[in-house]
Amino acid sequence: MKAKQIIILFGPPGAGKGTQAELLSGKLDLFHFETSKLLEEKFELVKDLSADSDERFIEVDGEKFDVLKEKELWLKGVLCDPPFVVHLIQEKVRDLRHDGESIVFSGSPRTVYEAEKELPLFKELYGQENIKAFYITVTPEETIDRNSHRRICETARHSILWNKETEGLTNCPLDGSKLLRRKGLDDPETIKVRIEEFKERTYPVIDILKKENIQVVEINGKQTVSEVYHDILKNI
Repeated sequence: MKAKQIIILFGPPGAGKGTQAELLSGKLDLFHFETSKLLEEKFELVKDLSADSDERFIEVDGEKFDVLKEKELWLKGVLCDPPFVVHLIQEKVRDLRHDGESIVFSGSPRTVYEAEKELPLFKELYGQENIKAFYITVTPEETIDRNSHRRICETARHSILWNKETEGLTNCPLDGSKLLRRKGLDDPETIKVRIEEFKERTYPVIDILKKENIQVVEINGKQTVSEVYHDILKNI
């Protein structure tokens, strides 16, 4: 029986992590783990709760986190508090492993703290030899250009990378639903904040991956979607 595995797709906003994760998910029967989607689902559950509702708070290591305040950070392009994010991710990963799922991550771990907390759990549940990481490279200029044009589908929220192959699409190629822009999150000024967040807080995760003896394969994200996809596949 083939071992269950974890694939980590790493890169700045607009690198195409979500698009590649969707392709790999279909090809290799992986659960596409989107941290942003996990957060959105959590934010949606508490949006109408009052300030004194216990359900609006999550306690991690003795510290309480207000889910709606975390949402405010997220909407500004600032990363949510790492302990809050890690708590949600660890819960979900344990459930997926229990269900016998392999996973492809698009955008996690996002901070050194997350990597230090999540990677030991990944190794414990899946085995170090079954974890692979890919760093998809794009320039800041490409990040702004791609994200300011990027759209998601109305039904399943598939993220559609904007380039010459996809610019004429009006419907999602995966489920046929209408393509929409994410208001606020993909505005140019918010994207600039996200780029700085990536440089300062996410890029150092590469060193943690290497420290944990997980090989990081660099992929040229300036290529077409299909070229990036094939480069990743041949290294899995």
